[in-house]
This record gives sequence, C-alpha cells and structure tokens, in this order.
Amino acid sequence: MTTESPAPAMPAGRPGTGSAPGTEIPAMGVDELRHVQLERLRATVRAAYDNVPHYRQAFDALGTHPDDVRSLEDLARLPFTSKADLRANYPFGMFAVPREQVVRVHASSGTTGRPTVVGYTKRDIDTWADLMARSIRLAGGRPGDIVHVAYGYGLFTGGLGAHYGVERLGATVVPVSGGMTERQVQLIQDFRPRVIMVTPSYFLSLLDQMESEGIDPAATSLEVGIFGAEPWTESMRQEIERRTGMDAVDIYGLSEVMGPGVAQEAAATKDGLHLWEDHFYPEVIDPITEEVLPDGEIGELVLTSLTKEAMPVLRYSTRDLTRLLPGTAVPAMRRIEKVTGRTDDMMIIRGVNVFPTQIEELVLAETRLSPYFQCVLRQPGRMVELTVLVEPLAGLGAAEAEGIARGLEHAIKTHIGTTCRVEVREPGSIERSIGKARRIVDERPKG
Repeated sequence: MTTESPAPAMPAGRPGTGSAPGTEIPAMGVDELRHVQLERLRATVRAAYDNVPHYRQAFDALGTHPDDVRSLEDLARLPFTSKADLRANYPFGMFAVPREQVVRVHASSGTTGRPTVVGYTKRDIDTWADLMARSIRLAGGRPGDIVHVAYGYGLFTGGLGAHYGVERLGATVVPVSGGMTERQVQLIQDFRPRVIMVTPSYFLSLLDQMESEGIDPAATSLEVGIFGAEPWTESMRQEIERRTGMDAVDIYGLSEVMGPGVAQEAAATKDGLHLWEDHFYPEVIDPITEEVLPDGEIGELVLTSLTKEAMPVLRYSTRDLTRLLPGTAVPAMRRIEKVTGRTDDMMIIRGVNVFPTQIEELVLAETRLSPYFQCVLRQPGRMVELTVLVEPLAGLGAAEAEGIARGLEHAIKTHIGTTCRVEVREPGSIERSIGKARRIVDERPKG
C-alpha cells in the first residue's frame, strides 16, 4: 500500500506535563495545511484505487483515475461512499491492507441492517489516540486530569476512542462505560474527575440521579464535559451548564471515518467544531444535487480520510447537516457548525421537514418540563401523524398538564410549521438512554 506523507511537525508536549508529542494543536498556516492535504489526498486515493476493489470499480464507472487528482478541487470528480457501500462489502471488503495487518475492528450497531465494519492498523490507532488527545486538550482537558469515560465500550468506537486519547494526553482514565447510573455517581463523588466524556442525554440521567440523592451537580469536581455521539442543541448546553457550572463542549466523529475525534469544539470559544483538517478533508454538498457548496452554506457534510491505512474512505456521505466556517481557536482549520440534524433523522409531517432538535429547543423552553421527550410517528390513514411525548419535572394536575400540552402544540405549529399532538406523561415514564437517545419511535406500518 502507498504510504501517506509524513505528518507535519508539531510542538512537543509541555515540559513536566506528561503529555505525549503529537498531541499538541498543530501550528501551521493555511498554505502549509493545503499542501499537506493534497499530498495526503493523492496518496490516499492511490491506496484506495490499488487495494480496494469497490473503489477501483467506482472509479472505472466514472471514468476517473488517481492520476486525475492534481488539486484539492479535483476531489469533486471522485465517487461518493455511502453506508450502503460499506454494508455491501461486509465484513472486510473495504480494507486496503491485508487483514493480518488490521489490529482492531469496530462496527456500528447494525440496527437497520448489517453493521458497518471499520478496521485499524497500529498506526491508525496511534493517529486516533493523537487526535483524541488533541480534542480533549482543545476542550479544556489537561495532562494529569482524571477523566470519567461513560461512553460505551466494545464495538462502538466511543469508549475506546476516548480511553486511548485520555491516556495519550497523559491524563488518568476511569473506564466506566455506560449503565450502572448509581455507581457512576458514586465514582464521580469518590474519584473526583475534572472531565467527563459521555452522551448528553445520558449525562442528564446522571444529573437526575445526583439530585435524587441530594447531591448538587454544581458542587461536584466536574469542570469540563465533552459530549457527543448524538445531536444536541444550544438549549441543551445551557441546561447542562446551568445545572453544573461546567463547560459543556461538543465532540464530533463517526465510526465509518474513524470514531470520535474528527472535530472538536473549543471550551474557549464554544462556536462550533474545529475539524482536524490535516487528517480529514471536508466538503459540504447539496444533498439533492450533490453539488459542492461554498463555505458558509448549509448542506450535508462529506468527509475524506487523509491518513487512514487500513480503511481509507473517500467522500463519505455523513448525512449530517452543517456548514463550514472559518477557524477561530485553531485559525488554519475550518469549523463545522454544531450538527443539529441529519438527513436520515428528518421527519416529514404534512409536507414540513421536522428534526428532533427543533422539538428539543421548544421542550427545553418550557420550564415545567424535563428534557426528556420522544417523537412518535403513526399513520392511521394516508397522512403521517406526529405525537410528542413529554414529561413534567413534578406531578401536575390535569388542567395544568392540558395547558402545557396545548401551549407546546401551539409553539411547534408557530415555530416549526406543522401540526402535532402533545401528550404529557408521568414523571420518569419516558425511556432513559445509557447511550444515544432514541428520539424517534416509528410506529407506522412496515412495508
């Protein structure tokens, strides 16, 4: 396999901090970054074409060749990669190195079909650890911190991705994984971690557990929360920070491209996620026409890996809706706006496009409601009907519950533009998640 160009030199870890070389934020200008990206892109394209039959066939079908890539703009001539392509080549058909060189595999849950499998060489694992360490540092983590990791371990990339990054940074990892909520709270009290890495929906469950035990979340040792694996809103950030006094920042990634650590929000700015562009090249496309959009326009994020050996990915369609913005905390590297919707999470209700995060904003605006909700889709006739299930912070009388339901229905109609029914359930009755929250329950007839 063709090897990518060497990584650009980065400053070593600060003396005395225990951080590893390679975990610092790279200090390079835009011109240097574009040069590195092009070299790595050409090597990646060649490796994919030479070693992955799927890519060779896709290139040949378009009449393109690796030698056609002479500039970063030429990436637009190459084929897209979809989740369906990965499933069609299950389990190891997308690997670009002999299987014996793959030291680890991860996979998606496969809830809607075959899981998508990804592989890593030893160098891939080292790169991933470096990028996660960079991400934790940008989020406000420091060498020597205790970091409570409540992402799930196993085939899901979250737990082990965070774990290796914490260790690479020179911090102490507490590998709790998901579940055992009471024990998680006890360990936070006993071990006094400064940083927690967890899905935002499960963190809300941890906060509820603390409060049920008489613990003030703002009085714990937690100062930084690194939240990812599911879309969450600015209102959710404000809810978390209000209850805890911590910095709540976003982390972005997906297993098909690497795992967590593709992009990270800075605690200093909280203005979107800085993409690690020396390892991943971003495009934003119109999801209908597939035309590449200029920076600043909202569309679907497409990512190309630049340094992956075991499984290079070209123009992967993430289904995440966002836009590219100039860098701030990391000036040479662009940001993506906080992802609050996915094309495959979009509900079409009476001709109106509705995302769960839009519902979340309105639920959080009602101070008598908890942050937990679900969108239930039914189709008793020709039209799809949406019912939003919510629950109060405390028991309500029938008249007050009715008033909240009608008020939220009105807010959804006014701000989103669709009609729905709101049902106020008993406190604690809506499903709590120990991983990604299940926001949509589809009860429409199958087939």
